[in-house]
Amino acid sequence: MKNGIIKVEEELLLELCRLDFNDKNLKKVKSLVLNVRDWDYFKNLANVHGVAALAWNNLERQNLLDGIPYPVQNYLRNTLMISLSRNTFNTEAMGEVLRLMNKNNIKTVILKGLALENSIYGNSGLRQMSDVDILIARKECMRAREILISNGYRSLPVKSFFHKIILAYAGKHLPSLIKSGTSVEIHHDLFGGINDELTRILYESSYEVEIKGEKAWFPQPQLFFIYLVRHLWLHELNNESQLRLYTDLVILLEKNNGEILNPDLISLAADAGISDILADHLEVLRDIWDVEFPGWLNDFICNFSGKDFIKKFIFFVGSPKDNLPCDKPRFYRNLVKDIPGFHRRFLFILGDIFPSFTFMKDRYGCNSNWRALRYYPHRFGKLLWLIRK
Repeated sequence: MKNGIIKVEEELLLELCRLDFNDKNLKKVKSLVLNVRDWDYFKNLANVHGVAALAWNNLERQNLLDGIPYPVQNYLRNTLMISLSRNTFNTEAMGEVLRLMNKNNIKTVILKGLALENSIYGNSGLRQMSDVDILIARKECMRAREILISNGYRSLPVKSFFHKIILAYAGKHLPSLIKSGTSVEIHHDLFGGINDELTRILYESSYEVEIKGEKAWFPQPQLFFIYLVRHLWLHELNNESQLRLYTDLVILLEKNNGEILNPDLISLAADAGISDILADHLEVLRDIWDVEFPGWLNDFICNFSGKDFIKKFIFFVGSPKDNLPCDKPRFYRNLVKDIPGFHRRFLFILGDIFPSFTFMKDRYGCNSNWRALRYYPHRFGKLLWLIRK
């Protein structure tokens, strides 16, 4: 590992962000546990990175709890119990969604946390999550939304009248739908408007599973891996990342190494426009988690990875919420670029500059439309983001 100034507690947390341990991994973890001095720091870091449940599971499974203060043990154990309860609750809710979609002949591909929990984490509460994310074909996503709304789901407000016109094209998912504490996000695009073909391939190549007695689909591992890398990168642009998202990649490779690590990976990354992004994140997996890659993939990393990405990653581990400044202009430009069609991009920008009074009052803490009006000039700063490098 390219260590830098990483703390023992941080290094231990990284080593616990996996499911499979070889002798080398286990020996290192045991040594790190003996050298931890600040277990409260470890606990808090595991919590903020969304991997406390997994950390507890691995410490307990490897019989490494001796010497860990009881309050820390209790906190980590409770996190796992809460996560298991939450995931069970979301799975039950997903059963209702699937029943409604299947009844109306709408194929539903499950994404992110719920798919990962049920496919690679073992359905044991180890993958902490909040929302339920599904992928529906763009031509069906609005119908799916109306079906859920007619069955008791409440939509979060749409930002602007102009955004309502392009709801199936703006952003990656429709406004969240809420019912009985469950939030469902209907995705219609995973790789950006210019890469709509990749979303179609992921959707059509997904394999059928059963959840709560209902048909569902999970993405095939390789294209799912590409999507998760891109999803992680977007979170990093907006300074909202966690080790949880890197752990997904580590464990997905643990369970599906042969299906993911073949030359198609590079061509898919190129199609998705993320060759450099993939190389950066593969470098982290190789140098931090000791994931072994074939020579041709190491050559790819050498040719495409950026400068100092490992150093930035190590800083992020210790400062997940106080990371390097997020690149909001780049994030916004990417958001606009991913919308297919110039007219839709224009409507999206128009809606961002002139959102509803409801949005403005919430965004700027105003209690009247008149007060909210004063803040509309601030919205024109979005235009500067479009041209700022």
